[in-house]
Amino acid sequence: MIIAPALPTDVDGLVALVNSAYRGEAAQAGWTHEAGLMAGQRTDAASLRTAMAGGATILAATEAEGRPVGCVLVEPSDDRNWYLGMLTVDPARQAAGLGRALLRAGEGWARERGATRITMTVIHLRTSLIAYYGRQGYRLTGDVQPFPYGDERFGLPLRDDLHFVVLSKTLEDASSEPA
Repeated sequence: MIIAPALPTDVDGLVALVNSAYRGEAAQAGWTHEAGLMAGQRTDAASLRTAMAGGATILAATEAEGRPVGCVLVEPSDDRNWYLGMLTVDPARQAAGLGRALLRAGEGWARERGATRITMTVIHLRTSLIAYYGRQGYRLTGDVQPFPYGDERFGLPLRDDLHFVVLSKTLEDASSEPA
């Protein structure tokens, strides 16, 4: 398994991976799906291309033949603070350590470029995911952000009470991170 920065030519495979891991029946084979909360797409090619052109890096885990089986997006908010999102693992490969490897790769990528803090947002009702990130050293900041209702690029909400919680982690040297 190789984890490396995705290229623009990888976008279509990444879109298929992300949408299959978060939405629809196939996603329910894993534990990170958003069934009951969201329908429709999770992302699209235009959004990923725009993110990549704007300075975001998508690190992709690929099989030998080049098919993506996991990814994570990292992008600078400023010199020291970076955003991490779209942590995705093929539902058939979840709970085997690939998500943790991608999370560490994203943190390492940001750290190597001067980051001292990573933030992320998670839908507040995704308690098992929030707990997972807590085990990885992320802490709730107390900040919340509104859900982008009406912006179908992010999907179709099935509830009217969604918002994001903000989690943050101070980056230290790799030897002090949780296992």
